[in-house]
Amino acid sequence: MLKFISFGSGSSGNCYFLYTETDGLLIDTGIGVRTLKRYFQDHGLRLSDVHHILVTHDHADHVKSVGSFSCEYNVPVYATREVHRGIDRNYCVRRKIQPINAHVFETGDRMQLGEFTVTSFHVPHDSNDNVGYCIQCEDCTFCLMTDAGHVTEEMKEYIQRANYLVIEANHDEEMLFNGPYPQYLKDRVFSENGHLSNKACAQALVENATPRLKHVWLCHLSQENNHPELARKTVEMILRNAGIIPGKDFLLDVLRRKTPSDIYELS
Repeated sequence: MLKFISFGSGSSGNCYFLYTETDGLLIDTGIGVRTLKRYFQDHGLRLSDVHHILVTHDHADHVKSVGSFSCEYNVPVYATREVHRGIDRNYCVRRKIQPINAHVFETGDRMQLGEFTVTSFHVPHDSNDNVGYCIQCEDCTFCLMTDAGHVTEEMKEYIQRANYLVIEANHDEEMLFNGPYPQYLKDRVFSENGHLSNKACAQALVENATPRLKHVWLCHLSQENNHPELARKTVEMILRNAGIIPGKDFLLDVLRRKTPSDIYELS
C-alpha cells in the first residue's frame, strides 16, 4: 500500500515522504538529517527505504540537507539542471550532492524511479527553477505543487488528474497586507512568482477538483501571515460556496510547519 507523511511544510523546512513496503521517495530535504533520523525512528520507518530524492527548487528550506542525506545514504537526487546549479551555489547547502548522485531531467520529463512513475511540471516561483510533481504508483495519482506565485493552466491539468493533492496555501491576503513584512517582501510574496494565498488555492480547487480527488493537504503555510485554522476555514468556505463539501467530496487537511503529520494510507 502507498503511504504518505509530511515531516515539515513551511519556511522552516520542507520534506515529504511517499513509500510502499519496498520503495521510498523523498520530495525535498529541507530538514536536518539528525531531525529526519529521529522522525523516521519515531514513526517506525527506515531511512534505508529512501531510494530516490526529488527536488522542487533550490531555496534553502527545500534543499539545505539534500547533499548530506544523499551522501550519507548514497541516494540519487533528481532535479532540473538549473535547480542543481542553484543547489551548488547555495551557501546553506554545506555538503553538496556528489556528481554520481546528481541526476538531471528536463521539465515535463516522465521518469520511472523504482515503483514510482514521476512527471514534472513547471511551477512559477522566484527561484532558479521550480517544478511540481505528478507521481503515479499502485493506481494512485499523487500531485504536489508548492511555492507557486499563481496557478498555471498546466498546474490546473494536474489538479484535475490527482487523487491526492498537496497544494500551497501560504498566506491570508489581509494578514499579509497588514502584517510586519516590509513592502518589498509583501510585494514579492503576492507577486506572480511568489506564493499562493488561501483564496487562490481554494479557487484553484473550485475550478479543477474532479470526483477522482480523494484528499487535499494544504502546505507551506506562512508563520507570520497565516494560521492553520484560518487557512482551513477560508478554503472550506470558498469550497462550500461553490457546492463542494470537504469531508464528503474529498478530505481536507493542513500540514504542520515544524512537526510531522499523520501517516496517510493512499488507496
